[in-house]
Amino acid sequence: MGNTEEENINVEASAEEVAPESVEGAEPEVAAEKSLETQLAEAELRAADNNDQLMRAKAELDNYKKRRDKELQNAHKFALEKFSVELLTVRDSLEMGLASATQDGASIASIIEGTELTLKQLSGAMEKFNVVQVNPEGEKFNPELHQAITMQESDAEPNTVLTVIQKGYTLNDRLIRPAMVVVSKKAAGSAIDEKV
Repeated sequence: MGNTEEENINVEASAEEVAPESVEGAEPEVAAEKSLETQLAEAELRAADNNDQLMRAKAELDNYKKRRDKELQNAHKFALEKFSVELLTVRDSLEMGLASATQDGASIASIIEGTELTLKQLSGAMEKFNVVQVNPEGEKFNPELHQAITMQESDAEPNTVLTVIQKGYTLNDRLIRPAMVVVSKKAAGSAIDEKV
């Protein structure tokens, strides 16, 4: 039994030696577990924060789109407001001119003067909003700005605008109505007639 007791003592001693090691080995695992749990909690907080920021950014973008759409609608709806206000003064002048022309004792000179002033007012309003008159009389025919109604034999250089039947207009350098014109062509005695 002496041997058995010795063996028991050795086993107990070795168990004591193993136990502290296994406890020490368990502490890093517990620390690693706690570290992972902490990292997970931090990651969840960051994810929640990022999600919150994303939701705020989406809401802000939606609000911006709504404001932009409303501003665009108003811009389309009221784009001509300033131009209309300018035209109202021209209309008022026309109405006053018509009223004075229908009164007894109205002279042609005063009617002409009133009409000229009204036309000047209208021209000023158009100029203010970059509506520019195209009056190409005597210029070379330009199909981008002019519309030839007919051609007429003339001593003038071929493809020259002889007469402007109706003036054209551009708005901010964009054609809104071409000038309707009569264009020159070589006299009948020439060998080749120029075409527009």
